[in-house]
Amino acid sequence: MSRWLLEPKTGIFLGDPSARVRDELWNKAIKKTKESGSVIQIWNDKNPQGFSYRQYGVQNRKFVDVDGLSLIQIKRDNIKQETTIDINKLHDPENV
Repeated sequence: MSRWLLEPKTGIFLGDPSARVRDELWNKAIKKTKESGSVIQIWNDKNPQGFSYRQYGVQNRKFVDVDGLSLIQIKRDNIKQETTIDINKLHDPENV
């Protein structure tokens, strides 16, 4: 991949290859992705958001299409659950 792209951080590749090279890089990335791995490819495109994407594998953040708009969704199990505190129990001397 480093033949066509820069690698500013391990596993992050940046560049502007042709559509053909982009597709070939995508196929290589998919083949090399392990069972628990993931790949996201993002490129400039002529649409309202200015980019298109494709994704593969298990991810805690992923693109979702909402009425034609690409948004990031975070898996719920990775978000800490809020704890509910009963204010009445805070002032109860038996709970101190």
